[in-house]
Amino acid sequence: MKHGKLIQIAATTSAVLMTVLVTGTPLAAQEQAAVHQRYRLVDLGTLGGPNSYVTFTPIPMSSEGTVVGIADTPFSDPFAPDCFADCFVVQTFQWQNGVLTDLGALTDGASSGPNGINAAGVVAGISENGVIDPQPGFPPDFDAVVWKDGRLSDLGTFGGTFSYANAINDRSQVVGFALNGLSDSFFMDECGAGPMPTQMRAFVWQEGTGLQDLGTLGGSESCALWINQLGQVAGHSFTSSTPNVGTGIPTQDPFLWTNHDGMTDLGTLGGTVGHASAINNRGQVAGDSNLAGDQTQHAFLWGQRKKMQDLTPGRKYSFAHSLNDKGEVVGGSYSADGQSFNGFLWSHGAMTDLESVAGDGCDSFASSINSESQFVGTSFPCVGGKNASIWQNGGPAIDLNTLVPPGSDLQLTDAQFINDRGEITGRAVLSDGDEHAFLLIPDHQNDEAASATAATQTVVAPVTQNPTNATPGRLTPEMLAGLRARFSHRNRRFGLKPSK
Repeated sequence: MKHGKLIQIAATTSAVLMTVLVTGTPLAAQEQAAVHQRYRLVDLGTLGGPNSYVTFTPIPMSSEGTVVGIADTPFSDPFAPDCFADCFVVQTFQWQNGVLTDLGALTDGASSGPNGINAAGVVAGISENGVIDPQPGFPPDFDAVVWKDGRLSDLGTFGGTFSYANAINDRSQVVGFALNGLSDSFFMDECGAGPMPTQMRAFVWQEGTGLQDLGTLGGSESCALWINQLGQVAGHSFTSSTPNVGTGIPTQDPFLWTNHDGMTDLGTLGGTVGHASAINNRGQVAGDSNLAGDQTQHAFLWGQRKKMQDLTPGRKYSFAHSLNDKGEVVGGSYSADGQSFNGFLWSHGAMTDLESVAGDGCDSFASSINSESQFVGTSFPCVGGKNASIWQNGGPAIDLNTLVPPGSDLQLTDAQFINDRGEITGRAVLSDGDEHAFLLIPDHQNDEAASATAATQTVVAPVTQNPTNATPGRLTPEMLAGLRARFSHRNRRFGLKPSK
């Protein structure tokens, strides 16, 4: 088994840590920003190509601040236009202490991508394996993989041609799905890789024991998406092999799997399609479920009294994306009249809309929440573009671009993950239109100075919107479908297409 040679790349000038100055207005926004610690900004760079991404994976950053993502190499994807990501060969990177390392792939010239990292720095994801799928219309085969201590391990399949690792916990248990080679006429949505040629089965993998088939809820297919530190697994499964009128697929319910109880059906909110979006260490599961009639869906939380609770009653549409150990959920929701789309926080039985940054005036959504109840996401100005944002301490949204010092070539567009240390990862756009992953690191040494100067700061460096990357401020149904696809891994293979 071969993999790309590990290449350590020193941070370039564009990846130099930059001390962040708080420059928000008006005064109330300045004071709110002052509460938020100062940051150092890291442009994570690339592997020789134009772009890099920290994607909407379960855990793209460890508790110790090590970041994983994908980055373009200088080489064109040999399977274009059926590209793994953005039609360059992309490989998994790891950033740690200022050093970017190419983790390679199973074969030379192949693409790879991570879907999680644990506290020990073990990474789980997928890699092309050099085999072309024999069935017409399917991309090159890929397998679930684990990177550990400089070694790349292929987790294999259940006899089919594909497998996919979705998440990893601190015990280095990995969950995902693997194909078993048995034909199937249904497509199980939102498992990370699009339509598959044969049945997929949820698995849990651990070194020394290999792949364990978790079974199904009665149908032919299942998919594991999340695992907590106790080894509890969340995903979804068909409950039968009888297609429903309207959806054309069998009923698909979210599940919770434990080693003691096996797979438990979490039910639905009345419809025939449900998905798991997150699990916490209390065994609570967040996700979304169709309502009766399958015309819309709502975010749910399952756990209290082992029942599914609708988090957004009365709303036109919603989905959950992140859940912390307090049982707080963030995601996105259309208003009852369908005229606006905002991020939401559900906490202690109450839902709160997360308005966009003051001055943006249009839509927003929240993508990640940590144990300190800080949550990050994106705000959409009505004039176009988008701004990476943070909400905390019950205050308004803060545009993270106002925390970038004047002269930076980065426009922070999406804040995608925040860990319990308050470190933030996401996507940024350069002035030439290329995209780079970024990392914000709290600069605790300068917190006091930032608090002292923030309240008197009156000059604001304007945030330049790049016309090449500008998008309408109001989320259209097509844009919302794209966001939902990115959040839930719905897109084929790595689930990423550039937003240019």
